[in-house]
Amino acid sequence: MTPPLLLLLAVAGGVGAALRLLVDGLVRDRFGGRLPWGTALINLSGSFLLGLLTGWATRGLPEAVLLVAGTGLLGGYTTFSTASVETVRLLQQRRVAASLGYGLGVLVLSIALAVAGVALTA
Repeated sequence: MTPPLLLLLAVAGGVGAALRLLVDGLVRDRFGGRLPWGTALINLSGSFLLGLLTGWATRGLPEAVLLVAGTGLLGGYTTFSTASVETVRLLQQRRVAASLGYGLGVLVLSIALAVAGVALTA
């Protein structure tokens, strides 16, 4: 990996993280904080977009674009670890049904949306 590509990847990761903060804040302001809808939306949309990129990569998308947009931007944007912690927090609040629904829902829908993204590029 060249130094300019590494720099682009790092900048894209920072932009993705800032975008995640912005989206999460907007969703939280709009829908409240009873459930972590912002993190769900971020991970679902990021999974779909990464599916699209992955599909395009099989059709000739340059590896550098996949690295910067996928690993950098979407890697900074999505956050599986936050979704995991939020699932545990719901359990700690004794909201077992919400925890299971949120945790499994985000996992299953993220995979489904990634598959859909890949399928749309076929």
